[in-house]
Amino acid sequence: MTTTTAAPPTYDDVEVVVPAPGRGAGNWAGAASAVLVDDVVWLTWRVRRPLTDGRGVSVVVARSSDGVTFETVTEVSREAFGAESFERPVLVPLHEGGWRLYLSCATPGSKHWWVDSLTADTVEGLADGVRRRVHEGDRHTGVKDPVITVGDDGYEMWLCCHPLDEPGHEDRMTTRRLTSVDGLDWEDHGEVLAGRPGEWDARGARVSAVLPDGTVLYDGRPDAESNWFETTGVAHWDGTVLTRTDQPPISSPHADGAFRYAAVVPLPDGRVRYYVEAARPDGAHDLVTCVR
Repeated sequence: MTTTTAAPPTYDDVEVVVPAPGRGAGNWAGAASAVLVDDVVWLTWRVRRPLTDGRGVSVVVARSSDGVTFETVTEVSREAFGAESFERPVLVPLHEGGWRLYLSCATPGSKHWWVDSLTADTVEGLADGVRRRVHEGDRHTGVKDPVITVGDDGYEMWLCCHPLDEPGHEDRMTTRRLTSVDGLDWEDHGEVLAGRPGEWDARGARVSAVLPDGTVLYDGRPDAESNWFETTGVAHWDGTVLTRTDQPPISSPHADGAFRYAAVVPLPDGRVRYYVEAARPDGAHDLVTCVR
């Protein structure tokens, strides 16, 4: 079934927003989220170095008036959370005022992940904000990489889940949808996206962005060897069912082909600015942007 959606991002006309922290595989800037508030684009991303240098080492929050050139406002280190690594953060302006930064945290010495949060009156104050655990996961499931949207009636989360029941296969991933009145206590409405045997997303599917018109971008990969090198698929959410389109996955033309963790900023003129983690020729990943 083909569903009409907003024009997705491609690598064709991207600009580098945040370069990788070094050259070569394992040096990645990305896993970003973004929001437009009062003509300011707020962007947050994780900085990752190779396994020998510590994986996801910090989360940066920055601001921009043009969506391309950013000024760092604050930074949070994994050590402050007792985490072995960070993955995707989410920055959310709250209904009641103030800001919340959601953080994907790796439990040391395991394949388990949890989602934590910091809340403050200002973005500048987030590093010293009020901390609260948002989603623990459990002994059978690691949870990370949330996508959070804000509506008139509360908050919606699309949460990536990794089953831990088979040692050596923890990279598998599915997506569940949750809702909340306050963005802290969540009601789980069940699985909405999973891998399809024999398809390009057989190993798992992770929602990465949801647009106001129901367009959904998601990360997928065919096998365990493609872990960290996901490409982007397109789907549509009608409020009840998430339906994949027949569009082939979108990839980078370079190195491992990664084109993942897409984030969206709907613009006042009707276009969409995308931020995507994309592979470059030397195997590092830059955080890039394009407008469609």
